[in-house]
Amino acid sequence: MDLTKRQELILEIVKAQGPITSEQIAEQLKLTRATLRPDLAILTMAGLLEARPRVGYYFSGKSPNRIVAQRLRRVKVGDIKSVPVVVRDDTSTHSAIITMFLEDVGTLFVVNEQGHLQGVVSRKDLLKVCVGGQDLHKLPIGVVMTRMPNVAMADPDETVWQAAKRLVSHEVDALPVVKPVQGPGGAVRYEVVGRLSKTNIARLFVELGEGD
Repeated sequence: MDLTKRQELILEIVKAQGPITSEQIAEQLKLTRATLRPDLAILTMAGLLEARPRVGYYFSGKSPNRIVAQRLRRVKVGDIKSVPVVVRDDTSTHSAIITMFLEDVGTLFVVNEQGHLQGVVSRKDLLKVCVGGQDLHKLPIGVVMTRMPNVAMADPDETVWQAAKRLVSHEVDALPVVKPVQGPGGAVRYEVVGRLSKTNIARLFVELGEGD
């Protein structure tokens, strides 16, 4: 977050002399308490300062960057996920390419007829097949995709920070957001309930930067 020059001065005074009352801060800055009230409110709401009745203001020990990090870690994947684009595992690669183009996404999630996640296919996967010169009308997407269990996924209740680390470590553009369901014989299957992409995370950063 960006602080004004006066807010930075207040922060320095409180760091050096806290706990300190608003009257004492105002006296040092040669301002009235009423003038300082909005700045003190902003610094307190941002978590940079804390206040106690009859004691005064003191520094919380948190930097502006740490405040942003804490806010980011409170946002859940389910709060920012977008609608997933899925295709059946028996879909032709040609049809999958058309779906990707029409939906304007970089990743498709492949499911079976029960809607359970089978794999993921990216632009890079499809490009490799196109270069290979195979008949895309006859080639099922199930042959091209990255199959379970080699698919990185996200849970709606985990933090965006955790999922973003997975995006980076796996070097992918999007993660399927899933919830586990009981399959035949007690096996765990995954229902696709959303998509977490780099665009979702970039949009979140923009909103945090704007203070929304």
